[in-house]
Amino acid sequence: MIRPMREIEIVRLGAGDGERLRDVRLRALREDPDAFGSSYGREVEFPPEKWAERLANPEGRWWVATRDGADLGLVCVLLEEGAAHLLSMWVAPEARKERVGSRLVDAAVEWARTTGAEEIGLWAVDRNHAARALYTRKGFTRSGKVMALPSNPDLMESHYVLSLVFRQARAGDVPAIVAMLADDPLGAQREGDPNDARYLAAFERIDADPYDELIVAERDGKVVGTMQLTYLAGLSRLGAERCQIEAVRVAASTRGQGLGRKMIAWAIDRARARGCAMVQLTSDKSRTDAHRFYDGLGFTDSHVGYKLKLD
Repeated sequence: MIRPMREIEIVRLGAGDGERLRDVRLRALREDPDAFGSSYGREVEFPPEKWAERLANPEGRWWVATRDGADLGLVCVLLEEGAAHLLSMWVAPEARKERVGSRLVDAAVEWARTTGAEEIGLWAVDRNHAARALYTRKGFTRSGKVMALPSNPDLMESHYVLSLVFRQARAGDVPAIVAMLADDPLGAQREGDPNDARYLAAFERIDADPYDELIVAERDGKVVGTMQLTYLAGLSRLGAERCQIEAVRVAASTRGQGLGRKMIAWAIDRARARGCAMVQLTSDKSRTDAHRFYDGLGFTDSHVGYKLKLD
C-alpha cells in the first residue's frame, strides 16, 4: 500500500539543529550556486560550531520546509540596525510548485513584524525570474539598489524591500480611512458615514488602477495612517512620471510620534524606486501646521494651486 505524502510543514530550527541546517544549506548551495552570495566550497568547510553559532544568534531565526523527514526549503531572517533582512531563501526543485516559497516568506515576514522592525529587505539575482515574481506577489518592491553577486560577479542582483508598517489598503480598511479623513475641521464638513457604499466604490476603482495606490500605516493590527499616491504621466521633463501625494492623515492617537514623517519618506523612496522625476502635493491654505511639516521635509511652495468645486 502506497502511503500518501504528508503536507509540507514550516518548522523553526532550534539551537540543537546545526547539522540539519548544514545539510539543507549545503544542498541549496550545491544545486543552485548562482542564487546565493556565498558558495558551497566556502561553507562546506565550516566547523559544527559555525552552524551552531548561526542558530544561537538572538538576532536571527531560521525555518525549514519539511515533509516525511526531508527538508525541502530554507529561509533566514537577520536583524541589523533596526531592519530585517531575508536571507538564504531556497526551495528544493521537487517542491517548487507547492507554494513552499510563499509559506517560507510568510513565516519570515510574520516573525519580522513581531520584532518592531519597520521593513524587511532582500537581494534577488536578476535572472532568477521565479524568485523575483514570488517577492513581487508578496508585496516587495525594488529599492533601486543593485550590485554584482559576490559569488559570481558576472551576475547582477537587485535589492527589494517590504514595509512592515505601510501596506496597500484593503476593502476592510475603508471605514478607518474615512474616519481619519473626517477627523479635522475641513474633513468634518465634507465626509459622511464611513459605511456609505460610495466610499467602497471609490476604493474599488483606486484598487484596480495600476497608477493609484491607497496606502495605510498599521501598528499593532490597527490602521493609524493613510495617504494616496497617484503616478502621473506627462510630456514635461522629457516625458517623466511624477508622484502626487494626497489625503495624508495620521490617527489622533498616533500624532506626535513621527509617523507622518516616516509616511512621506516612504512615499518619496517608493516614487524614486519607480523612477519618478518629482514628488508633489497640495495642502489647504488653512493647514499651517502641515505647511511647516512639509517645509521641514524639503518641499517648496513653488506653485499656486487653484481648485474649482463642482456642485
